Amino acid sequence: MRRQMKEKSIGERIRASRKQKKISLQELANLTGFTKGYLSKIERSNNAPPYSTLNKIATALSFDVIFLFRDANQEVSAPNPSFSRENKIETLEDSASSYGYTYQALATDRPGKNMEPYVIEPAFELETLFEHEGEEFVYVLEGRHELVYDGKRYIMKKGDSAYYDSRISHSGRSLGKKKAKLLVVLYHDKKPQYSDHPETSNHT
Repeated sequence: MRRQMKEKSIGERIRASRKQKKISLQELANLTGFTKGYLSKIERSNNAPPYSTLNKIATALSFDVIFLFRDANQEVSAPNPSFSRENKIETLEDSASSYGYTYQALATDRPGKNMEPYVIEPAFELETLFEHEGEEFVYVLEGRHELVYDGKRYIMKKGDSAYYDSRISHSGRSLGKKKAKLLVVLYHDKKPQYSDHPETSNHT
């Protein structure tokens, strides 16, 4: 229940930020490349979309994606190190959009970072190809993973890693009977101000 409430608040925060900035769904669609219907579904859904999708929406609305994940009373850690304690990491699952994977966002109390680390467990079926700004690093923590990049397929096992331009179409899936577990780090060259909170920012 707590996880579902957490995921529902993500859509609510996106909607609140969009309204506060007086940006219509169509305008946000134009900024992100997503359809108006898909964005509306995200705002109303009890389930979080892929992390790369949230990051793209946050960038379009001029706030740091970490504010979608942290609790309202959670303090940011700049300039101190950001620690992610295992028993306090939220696991999010995108069952609504049928991507079929779970992910854990890390370092959610660190604003203005260029790297976005998270742990994912990919689905067994390859549903969607992704393209987004930046670069991506993938390290296999457990299991076997099939990476699809620019139409080519690469089989990865525990200890293998890959680094690539995430503007090129890519995706992946778990192989075998148990889902793989991956450490994924997205890099995007942006440094929002610490005050860029979706509910308090004065950007227009």
